[in-house]
Amino acid sequence: MTTPFHHEPGTVPPPQCPAHNLDIGPGGLRRLHGPEAENNPAGLYDKLRAEHGTVAPILLHGDVPAWLVLGHSENLHVTRTPSQFSRDSRRWRALQDGSVAPDHPLAPIFTWQPICVFADGAKHERQRGAVTDSMERIDTRGVRRHINRFSNRLVNDFCEKGTADLVGQFAEHLPMMVVCAIFGMPEEYDERLVQAARDMTRGTETAVASNAHIVSVLTRLVERRRAEPSPDLASWLVEHPATMTDTEVIEHLRLIMIAAYESTANLIANVLRMVLIDPRFRARLSGGHMTVPEAVEQTLWDEPPFTAVFGRWAVGDTELGGQQIKAGDALLVGIAPANTDPTVRPDLGADMGGNRAHLAFSGGPHECPGQDIGRAIADVGVDALLMRLPDLELGVGESELHWVGNIMSRHLVELPVKFAPGPQQKLDADPLTVMARAPRPADAWEISSPARQVPEPRHEAVVAQPAHAPGAAPTAEPDPAPAAPPAPEPAAAPEPAPVATIPQQRRPAAPARFWQAVTRWWSGY
Repeated sequence: MTTPFHHEPGTVPPPQCPAHNLDIGPGGLRRLHGPEAENNPAGLYDKLRAEHGTVAPILLHGDVPAWLVLGHSENLHVTRTPSQFSRDSRRWRALQDGSVAPDHPLAPIFTWQPICVFADGAKHERQRGAVTDSMERIDTRGVRRHINRFSNRLVNDFCEKGTADLVGQFAEHLPMMVVCAIFGMPEEYDERLVQAARDMTRGTETAVASNAHIVSVLTRLVERRRAEPSPDLASWLVEHPATMTDTEVIEHLRLIMIAAYESTANLIANVLRMVLIDPRFRARLSGGHMTVPEAVEQTLWDEPPFTAVFGRWAVGDTELGGQQIKAGDALLVGIAPANTDPTVRPDLGADMGGNRAHLAFSGGPHECPGQDIGRAIADVGVDALLMRLPDLELGVGESELHWVGNIMSRHLVELPVKFAPGPQQKLDADPLTVMARAPRPADAWEISSPARQVPEPRHEAVVAQPAHAPGAAPTAEPDPAPAAPPAPEPAAAPEPAPVATIPQQRRPAAPARFWQAVTRWWSGY
């Protein structure tokens, strides 16, 4: 099949052409933005699949052509074959010929940066290795204790009122609290940081200022950790044998923060919505026939936190799903459509219990390294919320819920709920305030296992500025485009081998139901 991209970006269709439809562009190609893409993405995927098969030509903003990969196996091939489909956006032919301007609405997503998500081969292995090794040092059982405390702190803020918005008052805050704890900067958590993380990926007029605030916070953190290492992710990246520069450490911390925040906030909101609107789902959960982790996994199939990832760029001419892909073509990894591919899910209503073949966290060398921590935040957070508010009900009609969408994800704007008002739960102390205190008494900690020894790193004499900071010197990398907030692989922050310190916590009272006791034990508190 020949390439359907025979038009020029921005060409105006003739009168009576179906391209005058807001959802149809030049050449009769469907747009992956606009009303239909935002309001009914599943319906759009079905149309594209019926018209083109497993790989469909689509139009991005400005009617720039690209390919959306719909098939499950085709997506796996794209993500697992960097020799054919690179993450280096500088290969994009539309960038090289000027079809895509530097101020394109998607520039924050595709603009090349010297970080692992835009790298292949040895460079990717070095940077990704530092990130993965550092994440493996996180004590996941200790993180679960933090998540439980943070969740109860958030519920305390609205439990006496009987009403709440679980997006704005819970789902959007819990991931940032956990990220700040893992990074080693609990004192930096505040409303401004949460709003900046929300704002910088949504193409608003204030996105640049929001990005600058996050970079400033992370720059201070890296400066502190160069001088005073601590058992946290920032220190482990600074000290890693890969000898990452301060710029690299700051940029990768920013990548992890935004990826973890965005994906996990969406996941929590989607799990809670499914629990509230599907009576069978809620009944199975409360009756002990489904655990919270199983509910999270089902949500990752049905409502993945990222619907697509932009992008991959064809290294040379090739064929994929019967389509002729040209060198320099852009492709989107279609996470949501891959999860509904009829070849792997002929019955979308079937229970996918225990099946992790979904692509919610992408695949291949760039698969999200923090997916287990993302699951943990959702598992423990949702469980803690439901235990505190067992009679939770949707506060509005299901039809009144609405989303804000883009090519990468759909954000549930609000999730109003009502419940019987209840008392606040007594916490030992504000968890973030306790974590920010230093030094801590020696008997206030449990040590799971000793921290691994790493060679003495080569420190820089001067802290490097991020490439996108005002007045920063240009990077030594060849021909980079101006840096911008990265397009993260769907992610959230990771969960492997325990090593870090964990604060002790009182054991909660035994729950009334056996399944609650089991899920509490599984969650690590």
